[in-house]
Amino acid sequence: MKKYITSSVILLITLMMFTKPALAEQPKDSLHEKIFSNFEDNKHIKLVQYLYKMTYKKRSLQVTATAYTSHKNQTDSTPDIAAWGDRLTPDMKVIAVSRDLLNEYGLTRGSHVRIIGLPGKYVVLDKMNKRWKKKIDIYMGKDLNKAFQWGQKKVIIEWAS
Repeated sequence: MKKYITSSVILLITLMMFTKPALAEQPKDSLHEKIFSNFEDNKHIKLVQYLYKMTYKKRSLQVTATAYTSHKNQTDSTPDIAAWGDRLTPDMKVIAVSRDLLNEYGLTRGSHVRIIGLPGKYVVLDKMNKRWKKKIDIYMGKDLNKAFQWGQKKVIIEWAS
């Protein structure tokens, strides 16, 4: 919620800084063009980017990555249901994270995580047993061979908090 409020305030301040009171007297099309033409100026784009970076802190961490599948012998009696109740399907890019990553490093359910060396982003929809620290488990659907081939690796993950 804090991120949405901060983003809204930044947008409002930016619009107030770069629009003039006289704009209200102009036709709507002209007002629209005036407001959005300001963002084509490189200085304004850099300001908005700077304010965005101040709001969202990019974090990275080296973790141990293993893989898991939707099989009862690797999870529990409901292998397609993640810890927060989300239903997993084989085509999803999902990770489970150790509880310390949730409690101490700012990851949350729904966080988007980039795993360096793998394409795309993964979504945090599952959590691991309390015994694990600095660890992620990459969801491989029902493909046991793919999970075994992955094994255990040290990877770097990145996310915004």
